[in-house]
Amino acid sequence: MALVWEQVSTLLIAIVVALAIRAFLIEPFRIPSGSMFPTLLIGDHLFVNKLAYGPRIPFTGIRLPGFREPERGDVVVFEVGRNDGSESGLRTDIVPADFYPGLPQDDFVKRLVGLPGDRIRIRNGRVTINGIPAEQVATGEVFQDNRGVSLAIRDEVLEDCVHEVLDDPVLSNPFGHDREYVVPEGRYFMMGDNRDHSNDSRNWGTVRLDEMKGPAVFLYWSWDVNGNALQFFNPVNWWQADKRWGRAFSRVRCRTHAEAGLP
Repeated sequence: MALVWEQVSTLLIAIVVALAIRAFLIEPFRIPSGSMFPTLLIGDHLFVNKLAYGPRIPFTGIRLPGFREPERGDVVVFEVGRNDGSESGLRTDIVPADFYPGLPQDDFVKRLVGLPGDRIRIRNGRVTINGIPAEQVATGEVFQDNRGVSLAIRDEVLEDCVHEVLDDPVLSNPFGHDREYVVPEGRYFMMGDNRDHSNDSRNWGTVRLDEMKGPAVFLYWSWDVNGNALQFFNPVNWWQADKRWGRAFSRVRCRTHAEAGLP
């Protein structure tokens, strides 16, 4: 009996430690869509740094202090509300989670483009922040998405953050060719790097810090599989799926101007 209890207690301790790590330190997240192409691919698995913005104490509304504020250019995992049909009259299935707290919540990942108080203007797929255009530089490279569509890769400069975005010459800025947004105080404006194929703040609004889980820090696994966590236990995937070994343990970060060859 003592041996059984020892094994059970060891298992319980391991479970508690794992849950504590997930709640306060890092949390895994799987990329289910192409909205962050080419930065993140469908089937990428990454860790979110929950210490950065401050972890929430489970089952409470209390958030512990983080070691930094959200920064422009961060790739952030956050919660949104997803309309399950219980709310009529909404023009989009996705809403800010705090506006409709009764709706089921879902995790999204996007790039933080607008800070509280910013004036964001989107014109023909180009971003202007507080009157200053975010430079986009053509790379001459092409990205083929999951539908087989070829999209041009551009380097976008968000102050000190240089990152890649995609440009669809056929479908440009589906949420309006010329529109300005004012980011409310205490909220943040999110956009996908696959600019013409991303359901983001242009369509459903902004996000509070309270809904942010944290910035993505690095990939721990990547393969050409879309599905829930149970796909890891499907032997067919391990045998047939394309494993992207070169992406495993790579960081999710901005490049500097020097790394991008920009002044």
